[in-house]
Amino acid sequence: MWDKVIFVCSSGTARAPMAAALLQECSLKRDIQVEARGLVVLFQEPLNQKVSAVMISNGINMEGYMSKQLVAADVDEHTLVLVMEAKDIPKTLAIIGQERLSQVEVLTTLVGEELEIMDPYGAPLPSYGLCFESLSKTIKKLAAKLNEWDDSDGSAHVSC
Repeated sequence: MWDKVIFVCSSGTARAPMAAALLQECSLKRDIQVEARGLVVLFQEPLNQKVSAVMISNGINMEGYMSKQLVAADVDEHTLVLVMEAKDIPKTLAIIGQERLSQVEVLTTLVGEELEIMDPYGAPLPSYGLCFESLSKTIKKLAAKLNEWDDSDGSAHVSC
């Protein structure tokens, strides 16, 4: 179904790259290109230092990561765009085009959760850890859903 998943957050330096790295750690039934983008990236920036610390403490090294601006060319008909907050949908569609509405989802809504992934920007380090924990659970559900979509018998076993 989807050949590419793009996670989108405001700056592209925290939630989206965390989500992308977590999904890349999962066993998916087929290769899916996974990327992270920001809605407002005036110039490329490295991963937020607190995000980097949380990721390293959880065994995921994202050395060399640099934020990238979401652009229309990032998205084709086989791309699923996952935003962290519903308020980001209009901004996302303004960039990629209103005709892509069916390809844009709030990550947590897609997997059946009620709460959005909180933005830890400016918060102390433990808040980034909580964000990581929330994303970890949500990404496992996403991986299962992606596998389920690719599986004719409806079973979706995932290890992340």
